[in-house]
Amino acid sequence: MAYINGNLAMQPKRKPDQKTVVRETKRIVVKRKSIPVQEKLLYMFTVVFCVIVLGVIVNQYAKNYDMRVQIKQMKTQYATMNIDMKELQKQVEMLNDPERIRKMAETQGMASTEQPDIMVNTQSAKTE
Repeated sequence: MAYINGNLAMQPKRKPDQKTVVRETKRIVVKRKSIPVQEKLLYMFTVVFCVIVLGVIVNQYAKNYDMRVQIKQMKTQYATMNIDMKELQKQVEMLNDPERIRKMAETQGMASTEQPDIMVNTQSAKTE
């Protein structure tokens, strides 16, 4: 057979056009019944209650955290005060040393009390 598909001299046999069948479908829209007002209020109060409870719980955790921070700060202050107290006790012991006190008194011109005590005769003073 000769070349047919591109030849204009021959008319190709045409297939009858098939009509496309458009099938119309009906959508059934089911409208849901709305929630009654009482149930809406119940849900709202339930959510509000849960939010309040969670707020209280978070607040308690925040207070506990603050207390832990304060305890930690007080422990560090206690440790530093103990160190300072030990240093001050060493200074007190050094300042209370009798030998140091004696040397300080001699440099300021004070007399030593190691000399014998002066005795005053009280009977002779009465007769005069």
